[in-house]
Amino acid sequence: MPKRVKVSELVQQFQLELLAGEDGLKRGITVDDLYRPGLEMAGYFHYHPNERVQILGRTELAFLETLDTEERVDRLERLCDPETPCIIVTRGLSAPQELLDRAEEKKIPVLRSGVATTSLISRITNFLEKRLAPTATIHGVLVDIYGIGMLITGSSGIGKSETALELVKRGHRLVADDAVEIRQMSDGQLHGAAPELIRHLLEIRGLGIINVMTLFGAGAVLSSKRISVVITLENWQQEKQYDRLGLDEETTRIIDTDVPLITVPVRPGRNLAVIIEVAAMNYRLKRMGYNAALQFTNKLTETIADDIDDYE
Repeated sequence: MPKRVKVSELVQQFQLELLAGEDGLKRGITVDDLYRPGLEMAGYFHYHPNERVQILGRTELAFLETLDTEERVDRLERLCDPETPCIIVTRGLSAPQELLDRAEEKKIPVLRSGVATTSLISRITNFLEKRLAPTATIHGVLVDIYGIGMLITGSSGIGKSETALELVKRGHRLVADDAVEIRQMSDGQLHGAAPELIRHLLEIRGLGIINVMTLFGAGAVLSSKRISVVITLENWQQEKQYDRLGLDEETTRIIDTDVPLITVPVRPGRNLAVIIEVAAMNYRLKRMGYNAALQFTNKLTETIADDIDDYE
């Protein structure tokens, strides 16, 4: 079932004034796009996206004033579609009485805001995008390392929280421990955060639950972060061949987005915090166009070719 945001939530969030259609405040908004019905005011409703929140600004209302009564009634009658969640008038402008009458009949809320049209559209779009974004909850730890969101996953008890604690001690920031709530934004980016109940908390076996912000200060925590890399910790398997050059770039899918995946084998003596820290720095270098593994391979190929030429 698609996510929905009630019109009443929009009213509360943006302090909107209700002009008509109070009975429709429970209507659901299912898309984060808003729409300014410019062509519709001119009579062209063929591709009208009636499932979106409709925004009437100064331009639309001024154009309506140029129409005769019959045309204005027709346009507003068709604008008040049963599928339309609500209509918002911006800049504190007066809504046409014909609109209020038809909206009241069809139980479509007509709301008003004193904010400028473009600014209001931007704010509401951001709000709806976050509320309607696909979500998933993953067992793991999310840490901000040098500005890179690293999602650490692995089986229970493998040392994710202990590694996160060491990273926090090294000056990095904790976003979430144990459960990471992930939202997929419209551009495909994944943003992770902690559930309200366990925000800023870290569970260390044998020690219990600690509050990272209380112990290390406000600079040691972050409310949310874009996920750039997934680090999977697994017990070292002697028979398994692990990537030693870093040329094989794996990905894992979270919701509908592919994220770079790095598998780190765990065994006594390995400093996982340092390895993950270096992985974050190496990821930054790759984004800047420098790939150490690729450069090494190219130099090795050139050296072998030169040796062959000398031999011949």
